[in-house]
Amino acid sequence: MSLISAAAVTFAASVAFVTGTGPAAADPVDRCTSTRGAIVAVDFGPFGGGVVRGCDTTPTTGYDLLHEGGFTTEGTQHDGDGFICRIGTSAFNSGKRYPTPATEDCVLTPQASSYWSYWIASPDEETWSYSPLGAMSRKPKAGDVDAWVFGATDIGGSTGRPSFTPDEVRASGGATPTPTDGSTGPGVPAGKIDVPAAGRWVSAQLRDGTAVVDEGAESPNDLLTTEALYALAAANGKGAALDKVAAHLATRVVPYAYPNGSDAAPDATAAARLALAAVITGRDPHDVGGRDLLGDLVKHVCPAGPEAGSPTPGCTGKGDFHGATNTDGQALSVLALLRGAVEPPAATVTRLAQQACPNGSVSSTFIRPGENCTGDPMSTALVAPVLKAVGGHDAAVTKARTYLRKAQSETGAFLAYEGAPAASVTTTAYAAQALRALGETKAADAAVAWLSREQLDGGGFGFDAGDTGPALYATVPAVLAGAGVDLVSLVAKDPEPSRPPTTPAPPATGSATPRPTPRPPGAGPDLKKGVAFLTRPSNLLQGRYYDDGTRKGRAEFGMTIDGAYALAATGHDDNALRTIVDFLADGGKDGTGRTVHDWSGIGTKYAQGGRIGKAALLAQAVERDPRDFGGRDLIAAVTDAVCEKPSTAPDKSCPAEGAYTYSPSVFAQSLGILAQVRAGEEKAAEAPIAYLASLQHDSGAWPSLIPSTGDSDVDSTAMAAMTLDLVPGDAHAPAVDKALAWIAGRQLADGGFPGASGNSVNSAGLAVQGLSLDAEKYDAQITKALKFLTSQQNKDGGFNVAKNGQRGSDIRASAQAVGGATGISFGVLSRSLEGTTPNPVPSSSAPVIVTPGENGGGGIVNADGPGGGGGDGGSLASTGVQALALAAAAAVLVLAGRLAVVAARDRRTAAGGQR
Repeated sequence: MSLISAAAVTFAASVAFVTGTGPAAADPVDRCTSTRGAIVAVDFGPFGGGVVRGCDTTPTTGYDLLHEGGFTTEGTQHDGDGFICRIGTSAFNSGKRYPTPATEDCVLTPQASSYWSYWIASPDEETWSYSPLGAMSRKPKAGDVDAWVFGATDIGGSTGRPSFTPDEVRASGGATPTPTDGSTGPGVPAGKIDVPAAGRWVSAQLRDGTAVVDEGAESPNDLLTTEALYALAAANGKGAALDKVAAHLATRVVPYAYPNGSDAAPDATAAARLALAAVITGRDPHDVGGRDLLGDLVKHVCPAGPEAGSPTPGCTGKGDFHGATNTDGQALSVLALLRGAVEPPAATVTRLAQQACPNGSVSSTFIRPGENCTGDPMSTALVAPVLKAVGGHDAAVTKARTYLRKAQSETGAFLAYEGAPAASVTTTAYAAQALRALGETKAADAAVAWLSREQLDGGGFGFDAGDTGPALYATVPAVLAGAGVDLVSLVAKDPEPSRPPTTPAPPATGSATPRPTPRPPGAGPDLKKGVAFLTRPSNLLQGRYYDDGTRKGRAEFGMTIDGAYALAATGHDDNALRTIVDFLADGGKDGTGRTVHDWSGIGTKYAQGGRIGKAALLAQAVERDPRDFGGRDLIAAVTDAVCEKPSTAPDKSCPAEGAYTYSPSVFAQSLGILAQVRAGEEKAAEAPIAYLASLQHDSGAWPSLIPSTGDSDVDSTAMAAMTLDLVPGDAHAPAVDKALAWIAGRQLADGGFPGASGNSVNSAGLAVQGLSLDAEKYDAQITKALKFLTSQQNKDGGFNVAKNGQRGSDIRASAQAVGGATGISFGVLSRSLEGTTPNPVPSSSAPVIVTPGENGGGGIVNADGPGGGGGDGGSLASTGVQALALAAAAAVLVLAGRLAVVAARDRRTAAGGQR
C-alpha cells in the first residue's frame, strides 16, 4: 500500500515521460507514429521513478514491443517468462528490475494487489482498456499504445488504470496528466446516499400508496408514478408496496400510453416507461393492462420523416418510435425492447446513434445528419448505457464516457447545461448512473458523494444545488445512483427470506440437479467440430496437453484440464479424453519436465488449493479415484489447504479464514469446494463453503477476486452458483436463485455476456452452465446465449475469445464454449472411460505452425500466452472473466479457479492485462 500511495503522490504532482534508451536495438520514440510502429510506457512511479517510454517500429507481440522498446523483464518460476513479474530499464536506477526480490519472490503469480497490469489503446482511443490478451498473444497494430502499471487492479481492470493518458504517451514531450479513471482529484470526500430514507420519502408522495397525484389535481400523474416505481424497486425491492403501484399502472395503460385511443399508435415514451416498469417488477411487458407494449412499439416505427414529402404526425425522421418526439423517448423505447428480449428494429438504433455529437455528447432534441448538434450531460448519460447495451457502438460510447468525464466538476457534480448557474441534482444523478455503467467507478463515486451532501433531512432531493424543497423527479435518479443501478440493470430484488425455502433439497452427494435436457440439433454450436478443433494435433500436443503459448514444450496444465472437461461434457472423443487423463494421472511430463503436480504445488509450501481441487474434480468427472491420482491423495491435499486464518505479510498464502492456500479467486474457491463435496467431505468443506457464501454481493453476484475488490463477474457468479447448488440441503438455494437472476440480467442484446475481454465467449459458456441449473425458467436466455456462441464459432470448429476482440480460434475459449454449451454443471459432470483406449502418442511432435485467421482457417490464437492456465487454480476454459481475460482472453479464469486470478488473469498470463 505504501508503494501505491507513493505512486499516487507522484502523479498528483506531475508526470515526466522519459524515453528509455535500453538495448541498442531500441527505436527512438519519434520513429513510431500513428501509421508506423507502436509505443509502450512503463510506470515506475511506485518505485520512485517516472514513466518511461519505448518504441518498436515493427512490433510482433506486446511482449516483443516491451523488450524492443528498451525494457527487460523476468517471469515467475512457476509460470515462466510469459507472466511478467519484474520490469526494468536502463533509464531508471541502472536497469534494476522491479519489484525487487525483497518484496516479491516471483515464485508464484503475484497477488492482485501488487502486480504489473497491462493496458492498451488503439490510435483513435483516448482512454485505456485492460488488455484481454496476454502480452505474448496480443499483436499491436500501427499507432497502438501499451502501458504497464504496477499496483492493485481487479480482474477486468475496473480499477488501477494508468494515471496518464494514451495521448500523453504519444506526445513527443512530457506532460502533466489529469486523471483518466474518472477521479476528480484529491479532496472529494467519500459519501453515500441514504437510499432507504429517500425511498421512504418517495413512498410518502404516493396517494394511498398507489399513485402520484399533483397538488390540486384529481387524476394521477402517470409519468411521475412510473418514476416512483423505479425508485421503490431500487430502494426496497419486491413487496406489497411495489405491487400496489405496478397494479395501478396496469389500469392506466390506455389513458397514459394510448392518449389518442386504444386503436391508435402508442405514445412511445409512455409505452416504454410502462414496459420498463413491468420488466423491473418481474411482469410481462407483452401483457400490461391487456396490451402488448413491446409489440406496439415495434409496429409503430416511422418509415420516414418530413424529408419524404408527406410528414407523418409523430415522426421527425426514419426510425423514430411514433410519438417519441425526443432522444430520451427514443432511448427508453430501445431499452424497453432490449430488456424485454425483443431486438430493436435496426432503424431505431441508427436513429438513436445519430443523436451523438462530434464531441461525444448527445442531443436531447432530435436532429438529422448534418444538422447542428449540441448535447448535454443528462441526455448523454441516458443514451450512452443504452448504446452500450445494444452493442456495436463502442466508439460512440467511448466518446460519451470521455465527454461526461470532462463535464464533471472538481466537486463531482454536473451542470444541466454549459453556463448553468448551479449544479444539477438530476443531471448529476443520471451521470453517476452512466459513469458506473461505463466503468468509471471513481467518477461515479465522486458524483454520488456530491449528491449525498445535497440530500435533505426528509430523504428527498431538490432540483439544483442548495435547493431546500424536495422534488420527486430529482429524487428518483438519485435513489438509483445511490443504489448503484440504472434503468439498464434495475431489477426489483426479492426480499430476504423470513423462513427457510421449501424447495426440495438436492441429493446429499453427487449431482445437485439433473442434467439439462439435451437440446435439438442446431440449437447451439457444432460441438463435434469444436471437439475436433480441441483435439487436432497442432493444438493438443502429442494428444496429451496444451502448450502455454511459448511453443517450447511447456504445458499449460490448467488449460489441459479445461479441454478434458469439455471432452467429458460432450462424449464426442472419449479416447482423446482417456489420453489426457492417463497422461496426467501417470505423472506425464511436459517438454520441461513438469507434471500436473508441479503445476498445483501439491506437497510443497506453495500448494495451491484451487489447482489441486481442479485436478481432483477432473478425476471425479472421469470416475477415477481422486484419493489416488498420480500417486497423490488430492482430496486430503485440498483439505490440508484450507486456511485456518488469514496470513500476515510477507506470507501471501491465505487471503482469509476458509479460503484455500494461494488461491485468491472465487474460481479457485469453488473448485476446492466442488472437489471436497463430490468426495463426501461436506464437514471438512464447511469453512470454505461459508466463506464462499459470504462473498456474494446483495445483487446476487460474486466478485472475481479474494479478498473481494467489489467487482461483479458473470463467470465467477456462475461458478459459485454451481458450487453452492451442489452443497447438500437447501440453505443456499436463495443465494443460487439470486445469482441466476443476476446472470440473466447481464445478458446482452445479442445473447452474449460481458467479460474481461468484452462480449465474451467464456462468459457466455459459463452463463449457460449456470442458468441451466434452472433451465426451464431461463430457457429463453439459454437459447439466446447458444445462438451467440454459434455466431462465434469459426470454420475450423474453434471459437473467438470475444465478439469484439482479436479474431481467430482460441483454445481456452473453445474449451469453455464447448463444455458450457452442454449446460452441464461441474457439480454433476461425469463421463465413464470404461472401454476406451488411449490414442497412440508419437515419440516427437512436428513443429507447430500457427497462422492466425479471421475465421479459424487453421490458425489459433492462444490468448493465454505462457503461464496460462497456470493460473488460477485452474483456469477453466478461461474465462474471461476477467481474468485474465485474461489470460487468455478471456480469461483464464474460467474455471480455473482462477487462481488468483492469480493467475487469474494469470495475470493474464502472460500478463495479459495480466491477471
